[in-house]
Amino acid sequence: MLRSVNGDDFMTEKPVTFKPDTDLFHAIHILLKHKISGATVLDDNRNVVGILSEMDCLKAILDSTYHGTSVGGTVGQYMSKAVDVLPAHMDIVDVAKFLIDNNRRRVPIVEDDGSFVGQISARSILKAIKDFDVPRIKNEKDFYN
Repeated sequence: MLRSVNGDDFMTEKPVTFKPDTDLFHAIHILLKHKISGATVLDDNRNVVGILSEMDCLKAILDSTYHGTSVGGTVGQYMSKAVDVLPAHMDIVDVAKFLIDNNRRRVPIVEDDGSFVGQISARSILKAIKDFDVPRIKNEKDFYN
């Protein structure tokens, strides 16, 4: 069983982020380059103002195509503005439960003052579980084949 640990012990402290005025196609390029499915959107004070996901990008492109308008704009025009955040020192088990219960892949982490300090993802939690609970495999190549 996973020992109790804080989620911020396993969060990504410097994930890819965007500002609302970031060009949409630049953001899409960054998502593809980093092989990630979304990123937190921050204002100039590092407060979370949105999330831009692959689905938000796809919707922007399809909406523009459907309406016959040129595709483009800013992250702020297409980001999801309803954003859940979690406190920096939340237990990792509670973070995992939050992700599952809310069908999320990642969640921004904030300090008490609301400032963004990182994000934790389902992948981060899986790595934590592997680090703590999975017995070492003699030959990891055999495990992945």
